[in-house]
Amino acid sequence: MKARIGYAAWAAGMVQFFVAHWIVESAWATPYSWARNNISDLGNANCAMQSEPEPRYICSPEHGLMNASFIVLGTSLVVGAVLTGALWRSGAVATVVRCLLAGAGVGFVLAGLAPADVNENQHVLGAMLIMAAGNIGLALAGIGLADDVPGPLRWMTSLLGITAITAFGLFLSHHYLGLGMGGMERVAALPLLAWMLAVGGRGLLRQKTQPPGTARERHIAQASHR
Repeated sequence: MKARIGYAAWAAGMVQFFVAHWIVESAWATPYSWARNNISDLGNANCAMQSEPEPRYICSPEHGLMNASFIVLGTSLVVGAVLTGALWRSGAVATVVRCLLAGAGVGFVLAGLAPADVNENQHVLGAMLIMAAGNIGLALAGIGLADDVPGPLRWMTSLLGITAITAFGLFLSHHYLGLGMGGMERVAALPLLAWMLAVGGRGLLRQKTQPPGTARERHIAQASHR
């Protein structure tokens, strides 16, 4: 039951985030651009011209909804990291991964509580937790996933993490490779969210199709072979 709650939290957190993202960007009078604008621009509390890291005008009438969505997303990431014990191997690697993912969740909460134009330092700390700690956790997650997780999902998880870490480095160094500032930021931030949805959805489907006691019996069998 705990694992099901964790999987549902991941899937629901991801879905609500993109619904909120669409609603908030649609409210902009000046068209919002995934290439030119940061994700955080949607949560800025004041209308103003911003010069860093790239010049752009920001005015987000529904910024409160976006910041609430950041907080919900972060909370769901922490809940999933805590409750999805059946998804992970026992050992130090899996523990570190789950702590890093929970750290990314805390980062989303910090970002939602402190819009970039209200408390920049706290917001930047939140972003660092998301795109540094979260992406390192994602890269390592392929090693920490339980033995019954299919191989393709393992290596795809690590590949997503490595891609996101690389994109984060490019974003920090202002090398956008034609994607724009916002586009490169999304390559750094969205792999973790896509993984949350994929793994959360898979976990819910498996929970529905497995007979009662299957997960518990599997863990007992694995423990007996250690």
